[in-house]
Amino acid sequence: MKMNKPLQSNQTLKYVSLITLTLQNALVGLSMRYARIRPGDMFLSTTAVVMAEVVKCATCLVLVYLEEGSFAKFTHSLHTTIIKQPVDTLKVCVPSIVYLVQNNLLYVSASNLDAATYQVTYQLKILTTAFFAVVILRRSLLKVQWGALILLLIGVVLVQLAQDGTSNVPSGREQNHLLGFAAALGSCFLSGFAGIYFEKILKGSDISVWMRNVQLSLLSVPFGLMSCYATDGELISKQGFFFGYDWFICYLVLLQAGGGLIVALVVKHADNILKGFATSLAIILSCIASIYLFDFKMTFRFTLGVVFVICSIFMYGHQPKVENKNVDKHTILEKI
Repeated sequence: MKMNKPLQSNQTLKYVSLITLTLQNALVGLSMRYARIRPGDMFLSTTAVVMAEVVKCATCLVLVYLEEGSFAKFTHSLHTTIIKQPVDTLKVCVPSIVYLVQNNLLYVSASNLDAATYQVTYQLKILTTAFFAVVILRRSLLKVQWGALILLLIGVVLVQLAQDGTSNVPSGREQNHLLGFAAALGSCFLSGFAGIYFEKILKGSDISVWMRNVQLSLLSVPFGLMSCYATDGELISKQGFFFGYDWFICYLVLLQAGGGLIVALVVKHADNILKGFATSLAIILSCIASIYLFDFKMTFRFTLGVVFVICSIFMYGHQPKVENKNVDKHTILEKI
């Protein structure tokens, strides 16, 4: 029996979504880790965060232009949305600053945690997102979801207990697992808050996701530049803004900026089960790649923690279709 074209097209989109989500989730963690431990001149992570925002802003401006269809409509839309609605634009300041701090914390985490541990620990954003969804949006969770959050917490604890306090990497730099975990935990907390806050201000608004991201980037770029010079001003004046940059760092900036935008396009074709598979496959890929790339050693405690986290992801994604709209919408925003 031949499959009809619409059904075949949907199946193709699902497979494309699965591959895209898996690769994006795995590559970001692995690439950030490699960038922070490789020998040679070390780039400033604060400048990489700013450059990712610049690329994201430029990309979203192009997407808004394509949506509007003409330059006149494009400029009118920007003026109407950003200039003529200053209060609305200022509301976006909150998540823009939060995302900026979060992205800097992710670099601290990647500098101190191996890619596999980072990938597993970062799944705590499910817990923090659920917490803020209950507190801010007054959303209720199912019993199975509460159970999933407890299982997630146990899994992450087991993964962290499997790590040593400090160790050295091939570049000779010392890494502190406690600092890396604290940075990952802070990033998860900020990710949960920013995602839910962003969802709340988007509700009841006819502003597109791309335009919202233009607002975010236009505010986060100047904030990011200020944080750059406040944190690393002396180094930037001596070495230059792009010190330590090469093709790999350029690739990493593009991956961070464009990865989330690509995921936002394909995630609407992915149901919760597919997203669970993608996240779980990304964790497994990160573990396997870490063994060969970073000489990572799997222990029983770490493996058990990974199994718990993967199970919790599927448990949390199992919910009635009525609630899927809110969850899917938030997922798209969070990925960006």
